[in-house]
Amino acid sequence: MSRVFLISANTCCTPYPVYPLGMATVAGALIDAGHQIHQFDWLVADRDPKVLEQAIVAFGPDVVAVSIRNVDHADSMAAFDDTWELKEARDVVALVRRLTSAPVIIGGSAVSMMPECVRGYVGADTAVVGEGELCIVDAVEGVLRGQPIPAVWPVAHERLCGARQSSPCFDSSLIAFYWEKSGIVGVQSKRGCPYRCCYCSYPDLEGTRFRPRPVEAIIADIERLKCDFGVDTIFFVDSVFNDPDDRYLELAEALAVRDLGMRWASYMSPRGITREAATLCKRAGLYAVELGTDAATDTTLEAMGKPFRWADVERMNRTLVQAKVACAHFIIFGGPGETAVTVREGLDNITNLEHCIVFGFSGIRVYPGTVLHKRSLAEGVLQEDDLLFEPAYYVSPAVDKTWMDRRVTEAWAGRRDRVFPPQQGQRIVAMLRASGWKGLLWECMISFPPDEIPRVAEG
Repeated sequence: MSRVFLISANTCCTPYPVYPLGMATVAGALIDAGHQIHQFDWLVADRDPKVLEQAIVAFGPDVVAVSIRNVDHADSMAAFDDTWELKEARDVVALVRRLTSAPVIIGGSAVSMMPECVRGYVGADTAVVGEGELCIVDAVEGVLRGQPIPAVWPVAHERLCGARQSSPCFDSSLIAFYWEKSGIVGVQSKRGCPYRCCYCSYPDLEGTRFRPRPVEAIIADIERLKCDFGVDTIFFVDSVFNDPDDRYLELAEALAVRDLGMRWASYMSPRGITREAATLCKRAGLYAVELGTDAATDTTLEAMGKPFRWADVERMNRTLVQAKVACAHFIIFGGPGETAVTVREGLDNITNLEHCIVFGFSGIRVYPGTVLHKRSLAEGVLQEDDLLFEPAYYVSPAVDKTWMDRRVTEAWAGRRDRVFPPQQGQRIVAMLRASGWKGLLWECMISFPPDEIPRVAEG
């Protein structure tokens, strides 16, 4: 048995502080493998080196494992210094080096995307790639055996299915912090994504098919959050909740039957959810949906690699409104296929989305190995020697970004349910949080149409 000190280095609080579910899941796997763990959160510690020092000295780790969630905020309109989260992770690793001689392993989604670059930048001994349950246990046990530590731990090609996906080890002090600050805790019901959106790294990180966890295991996690920690609002962090095989409806049915009094939200695809399915999810506790709409015309949706068209988006929006489920669309202007014509058409299309909120973005962060990366090279937007370690953004060569940003800003001026640029949304969220509001917060800005009152027959 070894002593593994786990650190969540994520300090991003936009749009709200996110519970370190990845670290909790890895902690669960290490415990199952017989190791002793301590979970530490750099954000919860208020970035205080003395707090970290006290925790490491008291625990005496054999190995330190640092979870790095984000490379940056992926916002082309924000200042680089405000979004480059790897600097924070590098500072954490440097501090750990001064406090202990234990090997430092890094993992997390940011590491899996660019393991060599991130490892070298933050100064860790090794980077693990892929699902943490397999990689971190192998790496820790390899270190204890005195096995030479490679710069990148060999990738575990096996994908964990069903019950082999570990349940998270929820930490009471961390839950208390995030519940107080955000009023939301994340739960994962499945991994993987079969869709091939041009910019997305999810299929490479989690595989190209959905791998659902057993419904009973998910319910057990939710009941633990409710009974042990008093949490009554969760967010399903799956890449897409409404899978085309309708396995999500099995979970919704179980939640409805258990009647736990749990409110939940999720990411969904606009590719079809029936009125009956929406009603079931609403009865099971669904109160808000974040849609990866991503583009606003059929032309740009197709170029993005989306498996739906604009008519599907409008239909989904109507279905959610009828069920009185708050709906947010996230739409990126300037993606593949964007022109001045599609910008105007897209803005016209968005006017048809009623009783919802729309968040607009300008340009797309390019990650290595994606379809968008290849397109950026082919179109000359990026060069072969661009490492993509520091943020690089794709904007369609067929549109002028300055004109596009101004056009969107003017079209949405004075509307609280249309948010652009992204910094506007951050200001609104900060104001609401300062007033004591918790949750996703954007749902506070949505009003539903009144229920129809049936007419009474005369005579």
